[in-house]
Amino acid sequence: MRNFKMIKKAALFFLILLCLVGLLSMGLNRIVNGDETVVQGRNKSEVRIENEPENTIDIVMVGDSLCYSSFSPMQLWNSHGITSVLGSQAGQNIQSAFYMLKTAFRKQRPKLVILETNTVFNVQEGAGGVKNAMTAFARYLFPAFTYHDVWKSLVAGKQYPEENYKGFPFQEGINAYEGGDYMNKTEEKEEISSVVYIYLEKIRTLCEKKGAKLLLVSAPSPVNYNYKKHNALDAYARQKKLSYLDMNLLLDELGIDWKQDTFDKGDHLNLLGAAKTTACLGKYLKENYDLPDHRSDGRYAGWNTLAQEYSEKAAQKTENMKKQITVSS
Repeated sequence: MRNFKMIKKAALFFLILLCLVGLLSMGLNRIVNGDETVVQGRNKSEVRIENEPENTIDIVMVGDSLCYSSFSPMQLWNSHGITSVLGSQAGQNIQSAFYMLKTAFRKQRPKLVILETNTVFNVQEGAGGVKNAMTAFARYLFPAFTYHDVWKSLVAGKQYPEENYKGFPFQEGINAYEGGDYMNKTEEKEEISSVVYIYLEKIRTLCEKKGAKLLLVSAPSPVNYNYKKHNALDAYARQKKLSYLDMNLLLDELGIDWKQDTFDKGDHLNLLGAAKTTACLGKYLKENYDLPDHRSDGRYAGWNTLAQEYSEKAAQKTENMKKQITVSS
């Protein structure tokens, strides 16, 4: 009897705690959705997606930093009138990518989901994978766990402004990769860890359920990719009847110059490199998917305004980078 009372008290305690966390989450959601400057950089992606007007986004992209450093939504808009948003984050694991998509599907009905595949090789085994899954689920269910440090802004007035266009930041540095060819053909395949595979399947079935196609894309990165990883992703895509675009095999077509198109020795692309990969992605999308051009649609006037601002800044930054290359050569 005594044990039953203790269990009952513990259950009541946790129920009250969950209610309080839920109420706190609702309050914090209202605060951050009203002002994203109170949120630190890594967590801004979710806020931006939730703030997009309902059913206006054609493409949602998820993945780690290779995603947001390689693809520019505003360039896709300028070239093709496609509405896209980056739900990527630094170090985003596959579990967080899954819940980012669930967040996006609350208000959006994207025709296409793009997964930048570097997150697939974030090895997670045993307790580590389970912990990541539980953490991602808790943050999705209770945003208070994600926005727990907003008190710094509320109490001390601390803010985190950021120049960012639908999730794309300008990466202006230039630091050459000099390691040579990294896509040496082999029959070997990189192993996809079991926990990652489970969530890769959850992403695929979620897209299927929501009527969105799933496209796997590997951005150019000598530090992160090789032919064994290509083989693993290609085999998965073939098995599941998915499309897979590996830009690491298209470097000549892209015109990638590793002396100037990366800011950290081949880990990530800079603005110059991202312009090339985004142009390639846009061409691929127009050839393979039926995506509308919204540029003349008055409901998307805000995109045209933002695109003009983006274009002016991108042109200036690109010019500065080219001057830097000329001086150093």
